[in-house]
Amino acid sequence: MENMDLESKSVNKNFALPVDSEHKATEFRIYSVSSPHMRSFHLSWISFFSCFVSTFAAPPLLPIIRDNLDLTSTDIGNAGIAAVSGAVFARIAMGTACDLFGPRLASSALILITAPAVFLTSITNSALSFLLVRFFMGFSLATFVSTQFWMSSMFSANVVGTANGIAGGWGNLGGGATQLIMPLVFSLIHKIGANQFTAWRIAFFIPALFQALTAYAVFFLGQDMPDGDYAKLHKSGEKHKDNVLDVLYHAVTNYRGWILALTYGYCFGVELTVDNIIAQYFFDRFNVNLHTAGMIAASFGLANLFSRPGGGMLSDVVAKRFGMRGRLWVLWIVQTLGGLLCVLLGKVESLSGSIAVMLVFSVFCQAACGLTFGVVPFVSRRSLGIISGMTGGGGNVGAVLTQVIFFRGSKYSTETGITYMGIMIICCTIPILFIYFPQWGGMFYGPSSKGLTEEDYYMKEWNLKEKENGFHQASMKFAGNSRSERGKKVESAPTPVDGTPNI
Repeated sequence: MENMDLESKSVNKNFALPVDSEHKATEFRIYSVSSPHMRSFHLSWISFFSCFVSTFAAPPLLPIIRDNLDLTSTDIGNAGIAAVSGAVFARIAMGTACDLFGPRLASSALILITAPAVFLTSITNSALSFLLVRFFMGFSLATFVSTQFWMSSMFSANVVGTANGIAGGWGNLGGGATQLIMPLVFSLIHKIGANQFTAWRIAFFIPALFQALTAYAVFFLGQDMPDGDYAKLHKSGEKHKDNVLDVLYHAVTNYRGWILALTYGYCFGVELTVDNIIAQYFFDRFNVNLHTAGMIAASFGLANLFSRPGGGMLSDVVAKRFGMRGRLWVLWIVQTLGGLLCVLLGKVESLSGSIAVMLVFSVFCQAACGLTFGVVPFVSRRSLGIISGMTGGGGNVGAVLTQVIFFRGSKYSTETGITYMGIMIICCTIPILFIYFPQWGGMFYGPSSKGLTEEDYYMKEWNLKEKENGFHQASMKFAGNSRSERGKKVESAPTPVDGTPNI
């Protein structure tokens, strides 16, 4: 560790923040906008925020849109499912694009391509057209993957959970902010003189314009890696241009990625589900007005201001003492408690009680999202983008399945669906117990007795010929910087004296 500290000091002269051997920042200064690290952070969360605002701009206005388009409860449920299902494969594709082309280009392109769907919402005239615009808007949520990939590329192991948590949390904040923004914009337009059925249509121009502007900001002001953009690094030979099939293979054969995809489906997936149903739930069950229902619903999403970032920070804090095993333990505990609170939310029958339980539930649900992406960056170095995409896509799959099973049609009342959703959270969190890293251990077992190191783990993703060509050097640096995951209280694999893995 002392050697790495010395190396960091020797290479940080060109950066505003101290960096490690990969030039990733070892400190996170939230009030800074220095390039490239903190500028990338702010561009990532703001652009992701804009996509959340756009995707969930419809739910707070649903009582008006429902009357204008003559939507049934099934139509509304289908549109909600469409909004989150569109991003399932888009997130996996985004992970691949990030691995091959970099997060700046991948993110800005998707944001700009999906912006027209937001503009077109203003001319929808049927249940089908409403479903289609929500479906295509939902693709923009795949920017979550580029956000997490970007942060993992810019920040070192000791602060990556914090960076991922805050960027993701503040981006998700858009889901709560839009519950306030859209009713406010609608009211202003309505007061100016437009009738209700015209006002909600004009209101969609605000999130559409915001989203388009962030796409240009990311493209022209962002930077893929601390040392430059992918195109420049590929051209100079500083970065190996990887083969998509190799990257895909090492992602899909790593079982840890699949487990995290499942568990993320029942923290982030639940968050997406609640964003879709909660305003209408309070409007219908407790007979509150549209503005009040929007305020209550907004409080769930606005908890992302501190809850998801808090999860990322907690992951980093626990890892300093207990390493990766601590990250896994705290993820399982927080997400399981979130499931219990979700069960309780479905059982509470008073307005004040439901609001109180919902607020506490939101903290645990969103903190679990931040905790998940405290683990994701360590699953694979070579296939980080696809692993992030798989995990993020799992969130959308969880949202789709939950809404199809519990909130589509009239089979279950909304409160019963919420209770069953809580039970699903508890059950789908159990597989975290089976995640095991041979160099660090798992929840119940320490590191492998074979003495495997971080270098051994990450070098398995490269064959002998690739190593001879030096393509594995970035993974070697990452392996050295990830030794912090051993923690101070957990015995882990010994560090090779010469830094060479036992292959």
